[in-house]
Amino acid sequence: MPTTSFPVNPELTAIAIGYRNPEADLIADEVLPRVPTAKKFKYTKYDAAQGYTIPNTLVGRKSEPTMVDFGGTEVTDECVDYGLDDLVPNDETDAWEAMPERNNVPSPMAVSTMLLTHLTQLDREIRVAGVVFAAANYPAANKVTLSGTSQWSDRTNSDPVNAILAALDVPLIRPNAMVLGRATWTQLRQHPKVVQAIVKQGVSSGMVSRQAVADLFELDRLLIGGAFYNTAKKGAAPTYARAWGKHAALLYVSPTAAQMMQPTFGFTAQFGTRLAGNITEQKAGLRGGQRIRSGESVKEVISASDVGYFFENAVA
Repeated sequence: MPTTSFPVNPELTAIAIGYRNPEADLIADEVLPRVPTAKKFKYTKYDAAQGYTIPNTLVGRKSEPTMVDFGGTEVTDECVDYGLDDLVPNDETDAWEAMPERNNVPSPMAVSTMLLTHLTQLDREIRVAGVVFAAANYPAANKVTLSGTSQWSDRTNSDPVNAILAALDVPLIRPNAMVLGRATWTQLRQHPKVVQAIVKQGVSSGMVSRQAVADLFELDRLLIGGAFYNTAKKGAAPTYARAWGKHAALLYVSPTAAQMMQPTFGFTAQFGTRLAGNITEQKAGLRGGQRIRSGESVKEVISASDVGYFFENAVA
């Protein structure tokens, strides 16, 4: 039975191995940018046809111009609270404070806060991947399921270059970002047709950079989701899976569009800021402790699915 999560030994160097996903593998905030809102918020969705249907603009010498009526649907939503607690006994904090040299050694409460925050971020990553990589969230004309020889892992028969170029022409607003699971990116960057389109030589193998692919398709960003999470229940042997599956999405993403009456595929409504703090727990252990809490209030919103395109099962 473990007695402490923060063993202290003054003779050890300040090294600790704590497994967690690198920040670069967490892309949720880039895919669905955060927009400050109230806890309960409203936004208006306008019918896309209103911006593309041209009324009669001809005005006679004594006639009145054609009257146009604009209408939108008001959507009411609410930010949801997500958070976690941990308990740090005072014994551990006292032991840390008694260390003769604690330069670069984070306190037990700091370690707890860091790990709690990461777990809430990872939970958000899984939620965002779940809505962005869900075929049901795209119009029928804005999605395709690949299989067999059409999957980009088939380097002989598939043609991801033409498939992506054709897909970019489908949404009413051309996507400016491509979101890929790590497994999809690994196959796409090595596909001979992609390599040939970028290198422009008679090559049959190789690998290209993220920026080169973004430039090829005239995209602002390529976002690669690489985060792992454990799918097994607590206490069982861990089974690791990627939060972002073997799919690809082309999206128009803008952190400011939703606040300027412009469509964006989605956004994250955020109430306040991320919070972290401690609460005294006198009944914890013999000497009490501190309950560490970390969390945030957010709601992931898909606001304009018709400015996206989804490739389901892009690779095998």
